[in-house]
Amino acid sequence: MADKTADKSKEKKPKKPQQVYTLLVEIGRKEGDGLPKGATGAALVIYASGVDEEEAVRETVAILKQADTAPLDVTGYGTLEERLELGHDIPEEERELMARALAENSVIVAQMEPYFEGQGYKSESEH
Repeated sequence: MADKTADKSKEKKPKKPQQVYTLLVEIGRKEGDGLPKGATGAALVIYASGVDEEEAVRETVAILKQADTAPLDVTGYGTLEERLELGHDIPEEERELMARALAENSVIVAQMEPYFEGQGYKSESEH
């Protein structure tokens, strides 16, 4: 007679669907980061897919590190639906980037704003 508890442990849980999360990532300076001369860091608006926000953050930080940047802080703003519930006005251009991130299961940098002296984060050597 087969053990029914063993059969149940082999059953897979339903896979959570991917969603796209809006993240604000602040980066510091690092050699080869591609930021403009004189910048002390930058803020990046990113659309990242994941089964939850934690996964989207982990994937984003890993990709940014691979791209020779120095992620310092990540703030999550939720999914499109969550942002709409909060009353955010989301233009069609942003919605298209979010749809692309979902379709490609990717991380998309939608905007990059460099910081200069007196704004945002500084690299460790400048503290």
